[in-house]
Amino acid sequence: MIALLDRGLAGEAESNARALLKSHPDAGIVWKVLGVSLLRQGKDALAELRKTTELMPTDAEAHANLGTALHDQGHWSLALASLGRAIAIQPNNIEVLVLAGNASRELGRPREALALYRRAAQLDPTSVVAINSMGNAFLQLGEYENAALCYRRALELRPDSAPILCNLGNALRQRGLIAEALDITRRAVERDPTLAVAHNNLGLILSAQEDIEGAIGCFKRAVLLKPDDVDALTNLGNALRQTGSREEALSAYLRAVQADSRNAQAHCNLANALLEGRRVVEAIRSFRDALSVNPDHALTLVGLGGALRLEGRSAEAQACCAAALKVEPNLADALGLWGELQADAGRFTEAEQSFQRAIVSNPNFAFGYAGIATHRKMSAADAKWRQGVETLLEKQLALGDEVNLRFALGKYFDDLGEFDRAFEHYRHANELTKRFAANNSRQNLTQRIDGIIQRCDANFVLQTRDCASISELPVLIVGLPRSGTSLTEQILASHPAVTGAGEVSYWDSAFAAFVDLSLAGRGEVELLPGLAARYLERLGTLAAGSARVVDKMPANFLYLGLIHAALPRARIIHMQRHPIDTCLSIYFQNFPGMGAYGNDLDNLAFYYGEYARLMAHWRSLLPIATFLDVPYEGLVENQETWTRRMLEFIGLPWDARCLDFHNTQRMVVTASRWQVRQKMSRASTGRWRNYATFLGPLERLASLAP
Repeated sequence: MIALLDRGLAGEAESNARALLKSHPDAGIVWKVLGVSLLRQGKDALAELRKTTELMPTDAEAHANLGTALHDQGHWSLALASLGRAIAIQPNNIEVLVLAGNASRELGRPREALALYRRAAQLDPTSVVAINSMGNAFLQLGEYENAALCYRRALELRPDSAPILCNLGNALRQRGLIAEALDITRRAVERDPTLAVAHNNLGLILSAQEDIEGAIGCFKRAVLLKPDDVDALTNLGNALRQTGSREEALSAYLRAVQADSRNAQAHCNLANALLEGRRVVEAIRSFRDALSVNPDHALTLVGLGGALRLEGRSAEAQACCAAALKVEPNLADALGLWGELQADAGRFTEAEQSFQRAIVSNPNFAFGYAGIATHRKMSAADAKWRQGVETLLEKQLALGDEVNLRFALGKYFDDLGEFDRAFEHYRHANELTKRFAANNSRQNLTQRIDGIIQRCDANFVLQTRDCASISELPVLIVGLPRSGTSLTEQILASHPAVTGAGEVSYWDSAFAAFVDLSLAGRGEVELLPGLAARYLERLGTLAAGSARVVDKMPANFLYLGLIHAALPRARIIHMQRHPIDTCLSIYFQNFPGMGAYGNDLDNLAFYYGEYARLMAHWRSLLPIATFLDVPYEGLVENQETWTRRMLEFIGLPWDARCLDFHNTQRMVVTASRWQVRQKMSRASTGRWRNYATFLGPLERLASLAP
């Protein structure tokens, strides 16, 4: 049988071994041959190898064979135990020492691995594998100079080894010796153009040189050579995300998760990309997948907290953030999220303190600088803040970070009354967001509005009026963003019978599902009760016994026909603000999920026109008892008059606490959370006049002013 193995006839050796075991079931040497023959055929041999060690407990080779098989399957702890038994019996087996070192490194114990590699290298100073492995251990320990020394020694023994050249280049990159690292890594690629890790490392070096496009090319080449390389897929996703190619980045992260479902960082990367695309529910699921692998991963806890915050689950978000800070008390991302949560609750001093701590922890933390500017009025006394932002902008930043800082500088100069400089930064920020490649099609928008009007016409409302819910719980505040929806919600939520639910994500997907089902032949009438019931169930979890729940999702203006058909007693408040003020305020705000129309004045003007067209349709269609236009400027000028009118409209008695809305304690997770905690002010009415020279296509909207 051994002769058969030596001749490469593992299948025949297996057959003979199985036949012999029928008459000699306890012959350890036969089990050993069977195990090895299975291994050489690529079959699972763990059971046979374990049986061998039971029958031959003092055979070093038997333990080594089992340890090797476990090592190859990634069972690091079990592999290390078996390899350790082999070393105890036969201490001078270099191959086993190296394998044991590899298992120790995989278990996150590089110092133990280093000791094993050193023993192997002492036994054979010409062992390239042992010396190269020592370099790998030093690299994991962060001792990059020692790692480079080991790799240079290995290269003296094997000068043309592409993997060792690649390792040396990686160590040099970590030491900051970028030029030499680039030269060495390019040599590795020349030696072996099929070595995926060399292309991956070359991409990392080019990233360090701020050649992101070149880096992306290298990462793509690495993935082409090794499609399941999690590191290369992750690096590709990171680089694509940095350039704003979010969909491509998402695809790379998804492939990384598919390649290794037990990789917590891969799940976390995917979740962050989903969150950036405002796919919040999917992001939460991916963050939880990551935590199932590594429950104490601080960045994952932060990401989950941020996603839960967007869902209005503030208590859970705070718990995640606190858990992250317990793991890493100075983690800038966790401190940044804590600042956001404090701001949501109206604790702006505490929020700024948290943002400041984050910046101290990480001076390159762009989000911290942006957070400070967002939650108070800036002044000339903030020169140090401005200097920090401008210093950051001199560096190579991720696209999202630069966008945040440009918007923050726009806010700074706007607060100082330097409107020309403010607009330049706002313009720059919006131009940068166009690199996120969001699709904007005016034709598609027009067709969408046409389709909504045709589907939800007077006949539709008439046909469905007797089949829907009679609930009066929902109050929907609609309009364009920055039209006063958050202010109005805060006023109404100050009434003891009202709960403000924030922006409830429901009707966008509900409308799409409604259209799909009706096109598939389901009757529209039979669909409405289910839509209403699911929405009311969602609001009911937030209502806490209130008579009314406010949903202030501005984009619900698109679906008012369906909403009224499903909930004819729901009250709809439409906020109207001067169209130029509205559009400029959108242009000045960093809305990650806004869509392409928000970063271009011409597109904004077109979008406003289509919005006005649809609102005119709803105004003509919906009963006057269910629909109320509220002018933002009128509300600001005559707060009590309009507050009384809104309360009467939603069927509630007057309560003076609504006049002191700025004192109401509640979580507000919108861009207006600072403004709604201030007393009523006329400062933002007619704001567009400060930017009259920059209006361009917005000027034609003046005729649409209410």
